[in-house]
Amino acid sequence: MKRIISIHFYLFILLNLYSQESTYKFIGVGDMMLGTNYPSDSYIPPKGTRLLKNVEEILKSADVTFGNLEGTVLNSGGNVKRCSDPSLCYAFRQPDSLVDQLLDAGFDLLSIANNHVGDFGSSGRTHTVEVLRNKGFCFAGLESIPWDTTTINNLKIGFCAFSPNNGTVRITDLENAKRIVKLLDSICDVVVVSFHGGAEGSSNTHVNKKTEYFYGENRGNVHKFSHVVIDSGADIVFGHGPHVTRALEIYKDRLICYSLGNFCTYKRFNLSGVCGLAPIVEVNVNNKGEFISGNVISIKQIGSGIPIVDPEQKALIEIKKLISSDFPESKIVFNESSFTKKL
Repeated sequence: MKRIISIHFYLFILLNLYSQESTYKFIGVGDMMLGTNYPSDSYIPPKGTRLLKNVEEILKSADVTFGNLEGTVLNSGGNVKRCSDPSLCYAFRQPDSLVDQLLDAGFDLLSIANNHVGDFGSSGRTHTVEVLRNKGFCFAGLESIPWDTTTINNLKIGFCAFSPNNGTVRITDLENAKRIVKLLDSICDVVVVSFHGGAEGSSNTHVNKKTEYFYGENRGNVHKFSHVVIDSGADIVFGHGPHVTRALEIYKDRLICYSLGNFCTYKRFNLSGVCGLAPIVEVNVNNKGEFISGNVISIKQIGSGIPIVDPEQKALIEIKKLISSDFPESKIVFNESSFTKKL
């Protein structure tokens, strides 16, 4: 009798351990530009400044942490994009050393599909790839690097990234997106998709479920894109690009973050009002990528662009308001900052 009880006890322990091991926490944040030495070194953080020190513990708590790296990684040189007034030109050239701050903060996945990755031409893109590869990041988004994979805690993760910009994998080419995601789904446990899309600014916080334009540029239909990639096998969609926070949606038991806002954008970004607020979104999934639960940690940027946890939780308040407005049929249920799926 004791032996039977003992066997049952150990089976219970093993099953419990398996259950714990098969739940994974992913964290997603939005735009990151850690400082640029163009047009002058005055846009570089003072030596010794740890931009992410106030949120490092949160970022490192996940199995997998994602962010969008805006701009090139390049110490000097490159062919800067044309600007009528260089002093007003938003061209981002981040020195190699700043990328170590992302490594130290626990980032695993980086999108380089955005409108600033080409700011310093082909040499800027080439050097960015070399640095990120040498530092061991999983990254994607250029036409030459449409996807990547990594294995973390015995979970094989497929990652791909899209934007509307030249040289990147296009958010507007849905057939290509389907092909990439289906391939990753066939070889990976969980597929993470990132997109840089949608119109920019404080007047563009809503997901309008239409093709969005900004200064005449087609920025994609982010709602349709997100649903298409999930239909094709994606498990988590992390959106960014509008520089403001947008709603969350659960679709087919998968989480979509339509815009994660400005997370750590030093000096060269507008941080007034909603542009200075952003969420750190935690999403717990099983080993098939199915949504289990989530949490929204509100941050704001202080000074020239240093993220701290916002005690007033303004990003969370904004997300709840936008979900109610844009997805009134939403399956998301909040309990303070944590959320689950409505049964």
